[in-house]
Amino acid sequence: MAQEENKKEKKKIIIDEDWKKEAQREKEVLAAQEEDQRKEAGEEKARRGPLPKGDFAALISMLTTQALFALGLLQVQGEEGQKREPDLELARYNIDILETIEEKTKGNLTEEEATVLDNTLNQLRMGYVKVAG
Repeated sequence: MAQEENKKEKKKIIIDEDWKKEAQREKEVLAAQEEDQRKEAGEEKARRGPLPKGDFAALISMLTTQALFALGLLQVQGEEGQKREPDLELARYNIDILETIEEKTKGNLTEEEATVLDNTLNQLRMGYVKVAG
């Protein structure tokens, strides 16, 4: 019995004040890091703003933006003064996608949606010709 009590005493973990202070300091550092990450995520969301409704107009707008960017008619924020070479192949691809959408949705769009798509395609085609020519 004396040996068992001896073993129990040897297995005891002794916690001193320095260890407690160090553990508390580590907790505070981790909490501060997590708070910083939350703030950064919140700031990123605030900079971006709310996302638009996912509808037909948003799809057309997204593909149009990609085509304009590929044509070099749109610049990325912060790249003022830096001239980008147009990527005509990528621009043509995005215009082709919009043409496919127009073809496949013919007769299924509202008059407003059809007009927006038609006008957008005409403007992109003109922009393509201007940049390529």
